[in-house]
Amino acid sequence: MSQTILAPSILAADFANLKKDIDMVNNSEADWFHLDVMDGVFVPNISFGMPVIEAISRHAKKPLDVHLMIVQPERYVKDFALLGTNILTVHYEASTHLHRTLQAIKTEGMQAGVALNPHTNISVLKDTIEDIDLVCLMSVNPGFGGQSFIENTYEKVRELKKLISEKGASTKIEIDGGVTNKNAKQLVEAGADVLVAGSYVFGSENPTETIKNLVKTTQ
Repeated sequence: MSQTILAPSILAADFANLKKDIDMVNNSEADWFHLDVMDGVFVPNISFGMPVIEAISRHAKKPLDVHLMIVQPERYVKDFALLGTNILTVHYEASTHLHRTLQAIKTEGMQAGVALNPHTNISVLKDTIEDIDLVCLMSVNPGFGGQSFIENTYEKVRELKKLISEKGASTKIEIDGGVTNKNAKQLVEAGADVLVAGSYVFGSENPTETIKNLVKTTQ
């Protein structure tokens, strides 16, 4: 089994001490930085935009996994590439011309991701899965941190894994929302490759230790 990728969600970090939390992730066993960009339209919340990502990018020593929870994400593909984004994920529900957007992301030298809301069926990706580097399954309703995990996610991971292998694709499966040491192992066993953890990591007494234990749980 290949090693699970752990991506702490910076949305849950301490924005008054952002450099401290970035250094913590740099020095931890985490693999990526997960950055949620919300516009208050596609989801009922506003997070952070390009100036904050640029600041994070200057200090981050690990790949930036940027998750756009915004309408018309295709307008900003080039901007996020210039900020040093490695993986750019757009929502299926927000992309009218998904295939074109995926191609635009790849043209800019980034990996292309597609996120699905909890109610969206895996089958919507059957025509594009070979063009997708990463599928982000929302295991909570998007827009707010700290929500509880939706149990149907395990079944969704298994369905997606089946579709990926049927199509001979090399797409990674990412789980975003409510990930803890209680469900991490089960998610990996179902087929998840990347786990996003926000408040579980940054809300803990010792985030470095929490990341280490989460990694250990999935091995």
